[in-house]
Amino acid sequence: MYRLLTHNDLDGLGCGILARLAFGEEVHVQYNSVAGLNPQVEMFLAKEDKEETLFITDLSVNEQNEKKLNDYVQHGGEVYLIDHHKSSLHLNEYSWAAVEVEQANGNLTCATSLFYKFLIEKGLLHAKKSLDQFVELVRQMDTWEWEKNGNLTAKRLNDLFFLYSIEDFEQILLHKISSHEDFTFNELEEAILDIEENKVARYIRGKKREVYQAFIDGYYAGVVHADSNHSELGNELAKEFPHLDYIAILMVGRKKISLRTIYDHVDVSEIARKYHGGGHQKASGCLLTTEAYKQFVENTFHSEPLRRDFMHNKHNLKEQKEGCLYKNHSDETFFIYYKDEGWFIETKGKEKHSSYSTFQDCEKFVKRQFKAWLVQDDEYFQYLLQTGRIAERP
Repeated sequence: MYRLLTHNDLDGLGCGILARLAFGEEVHVQYNSVAGLNPQVEMFLAKEDKEETLFITDLSVNEQNEKKLNDYVQHGGEVYLIDHHKSSLHLNEYSWAAVEVEQANGNLTCATSLFYKFLIEKGLLHAKKSLDQFVELVRQMDTWEWEKNGNLTAKRLNDLFFLYSIEDFEQILLHKISSHEDFTFNELEEAILDIEENKVARYIRGKKREVYQAFIDGYYAGVVHADSNHSELGNELAKEFPHLDYIAILMVGRKKISLRTIYDHVDVSEIARKYHGGGHQKASGCLLTTEAYKQFVENTFHSEPLRRDFMHNKHNLKEQKEGCLYKNHSDETFFIYYKDEGWFIETKGKEKHSSYSTFQDCEKFVKRQFKAWLVQDDEYFQYLLQTGRIAERP
């Protein structure tokens, strides 16, 4: 008999699908949250049933269970831990763990792709076209390569995952993979996904008005409270507010935080580790500890949310050398303009800040220090009149 303890996201479900196909009725699959894994491992070890092989995928055990599992293996138990998170790499010192973040070709891995490779190499599962396609969709979704590759099918698979219970979606996928040569969606699924995409787009537009800025441990974080669509939301907010280093998505009721970044110089798995979490460099999760609550909730509660830049201007445009105008909640104005091979900031009609080599660096300073936004054309023209940059028409 086999037991699989895996994550309760799409990547974890992918491992569950593979286990069902490989072992059929002989496997017991349990889907767990990050916090729920270690109690399940402890329960398994307490049974001392060495006739059951344990697989752990897409999740990592704590230090206590790490030692217990190693002792269990040394006394004849069979355990395989297969993961792809950077925070789990230290487990590779054990013979029963295989943690791989990146493939030889440079592509990032996921637990589903690693488990698939393992099962095929062991002769426990045979490759087929629809299964190959499914595994690659999961990998691209989990690593966010789908966005770079324009692979909307991967994203839509994840969207469909959230519309069903895990048990129901398991059955749908098993039938789809077993019965078809290619992995595709049927007409009903396509129609449902179209409706869901519109719903998610509206949800994200609303959340863009609820982002708070906080300076925490040397990073500028965007803080938002949201219970769903974390991957899409984090990515869209990071692009909407590029001056922020990362986005922290809070679930106060569940006492959890999801962390997302689009930057290579920020490792959110390191940030998550401070609050008893971990994950990928650009996508991680952690607990909303007492300290995290103070940093992300209490310290932002009385502040104003960030305002979005006005995107439909025809005249007050970013990067134009004659200048563009920003304003903050205190009605302070910041005019960014170019002269003498540098970008300058003018406040209250006077040049107050030294030059920056790029517009992006100049704008980042204004947004980080003053939480300002690009104003509408009307306010821009009013400023030009007041400062004598243009003359009022007779």
